[in-house]
Amino acid sequence: MKILVLGPGAREHAIVLALLAEDAGHDIICAPGNAGIAQDTTVIALDASNPKIVTEFALAEEVDLVIVGPEAPLVAGVADLLRRKRIPVFGPDKAAAALEGSKGFAKRIMEAASIPTGRARVVADLASASSALDEFGAPYVVKADGLAAGKGVLVTEDREAALAHVQHWAGRGDVLVEEFLAGPEVSLFVLSDGHNVLPLSPAQDYKRLGDGDTGPNTGGMGAYSPLPWLSDTFVNEVVSNIALPTIRQLEAEGTPFVGLLYCGLIVTDSGVRVIEFNARFGDPETQVVLPRLDTPLSSLLYATATGTLQDIPSPVFSSEVAVTVVLASENYPDAPMTGRPLGGLDDAAAVPGVQLAYAATAEDNGVMIATGGRVLSVVARGENFTEARKRAYHAMSLITLEGGHYRRDIAERM
Repeated sequence: MKILVLGPGAREHAIVLALLAEDAGHDIICAPGNAGIAQDTTVIALDASNPKIVTEFALAEEVDLVIVGPEAPLVAGVADLLRRKRIPVFGPDKAAAALEGSKGFAKRIMEAASIPTGRARVVADLASASSALDEFGAPYVVKADGLAAGKGVLVTEDREAALAHVQHWAGRGDVLVEEFLAGPEVSLFVLSDGHNVLPLSPAQDYKRLGDGDTGPNTGGMGAYSPLPWLSDTFVNEVVSNIALPTIRQLEAEGTPFVGLLYCGLIVTDSGVRVIEFNARFGDPETQVVLPRLDTPLSSLLYATATGTLQDIPSPVFSSEVAVTVVLASENYPDAPMTGRPLGGLDDAAAVPGVQLAYAATAEDNGVMIATGGRVLSVVARGENFTEARKRAYHAMSLITLEGGHYRRDIAERM
């Protein structure tokens, strides 16, 4: 197939690598991609969030399948125009993508479908926020309603900090105050063709910047898969009680969800609860889920895009463990230092079981440089967690980036 992958990050690189691993002769184009992706396949500089530009390119290139990586193109309606032109696209229309684009919309859908989740209040000013904070108590959870590039969520014991977060985001739209839910978090990717669903393998990511889950929330500093501490019935229960009812509710409202439903879950003492829904593959969880996938990714995504998931058997995953560690620039996530050269990349990629998924990178006179906060993901596979972690951290130790930092406790405790 001729496949267009939209997005610039490590998630998109992981998708490209999984498609290339099929050895099926796919013609893969990534837009806009990055310098690391360009080492593996064709990249083209176009605005992935512009429906007209993307659709015209897909038509001109006779693309068989478009895979939308990040959330911004979905919320911009890229999938809508592609579908109107009868181009198979993996990613929901703008209306269904509001499941990620608006936390208020997601909460309404969950309520309508009786999905287990935390209590929440939409607040528009400090007075209503203060009342909600007092109602739910500490730790305080404050979330910007719309897309915020991983920076819209604050969990804190500091009431004044919570109010300041409300004030910061209130001028840009609604803000949600939610009750705090305690327990281990799980990310479960579920394919949906608008009616049928098919789950992938669970993963766990690390959102906090520092070891021991300290520091601010980030876009994700690492992940691992599978999760040996989950029950054998966990995935089926989530599909039955959360994913399928959500998809059927959206279908009933005339906004069918075609693409990947990211279920951000927490396992509480009272059962599994939804923290959030996203409308696309998660980053960095994609980097550990797809390397374990034995079923061809293209067949799964094409069936999703064309409404034929009922004809596809459940995906098969390797028994191997996958661990990913994210390298970040100095001062990430606040004001990352950019333009600094990366070294040791070839040596890191040569470590057995390791692949590099590039994110904020560019090439300058033959030298790879960091252009943003999360620079790349070191992804390692192994027969067990000890082997996978050893490979990941050995490879990371070979990479040089002035001021670069990463967590050292990814997948440390199972």
